[in-house]
Amino acid sequence: MNFVETMKSRAVQYGNRLVLPEGTEPRTVQAARKILDQKIASAVTLLGEAAAVAKVAAEAGVKLDGVSVVDPSTSELLADFANTYYEKRKAKGMTPEQAKADMSGALRFGAMMVAKGIADSMVAGAENTTGDVLRAGLTVIGTAPGTKTASSCFVMDTKDPKWGSDGLLIFADCAVIPTPSAEQLADIAASAAASSRAFTGAEPVVAMLSFSTKGSGGKDENVLRVQEAVKILGERKPDFAFDGELQADAALVPSVTAKKAPGSPITGKVNTLVFPDLGSGNIGYKLVQRLANAEAFGPFLQGFAKPISDLSRGCSVDDIVTTAAVTLVQAGKK
Repeated sequence: MNFVETMKSRAVQYGNRLVLPEGTEPRTVQAARKILDQKIASAVTLLGEAAAVAKVAAEAGVKLDGVSVVDPSTSELLADFANTYYEKRKAKGMTPEQAKADMSGALRFGAMMVAKGIADSMVAGAENTTGDVLRAGLTVIGTAPGTKTASSCFVMDTKDPKWGSDGLLIFADCAVIPTPSAEQLADIAASAAASSRAFTGAEPVVAMLSFSTKGSGGKDENVLRVQEAVKILGERKPDFAFDGELQADAALVPSVTAKKAPGSPITGKVNTLVFPDLGSGNIGYKLVQRLANAEAFGPFLQGFAKPISDLSRGCSVDDIVTTAAVTLVQAGKK
């Protein structure tokens, strides 16, 4: 099976529940039907005013049988959600009135469903910006224990088993943080390792990339930042193998590793690449995608306490289905 089919198969096995906040968005409504029919989620909730959701579904020729429709502004859950949100944010100036107004919005309501375990994952972004989705996730769900950073990764399918885990590589961060600090890079590495386990099933082996290998680039601040990230990661004693700072060839080609970083614990095993900044990450995944004819899946958000995913506003129905499957897999087997 390819990556997409593997994710769908595992999502079916896990039987997790999905909330789609953009319940009046036609592609989302069509995707909800497919996700439920294919049993990718055991339950699917669309958020929105019931009549408006029904109108969109009718226009799209979609039957809503088995799909739950919840209007955040009138839901019996609203008072509890608003109180929880107020308590979480009151030290930052949140008022009860603002908490209720915020929770009446679909993105934060959906995120609270995930935070409270009413849903296992959330997918949005077909009509909301990445910033809006990230803010909902960060203010309601927050980041995973041990990390302060939400980031992203791509799953690159090179179709060549000599690379990564049977051809699959994790690239991070390629979509969220323009210039991560050393601490953020360490967080991204830990999140990318978790993504590697979730998506490939293999033990993560992480390379912290740079234009420098083991100090060859001198005292440039960008080299020092990666070196500091490696130090921070080492102090945390993570449960995965890693090394850095490494140039891409030193990370991926054992003969080059032997020359530039002899004795590296990740020689010939790397399946997860952490880029030093968004520019190199975004350029890197697109080069591999186009020049190597690799498939690029993502970006998938990582680092949240519970999984949410962001969509491109130009996404297709199938893109939403695939992203839902991946996010449901991130939620793990209950």
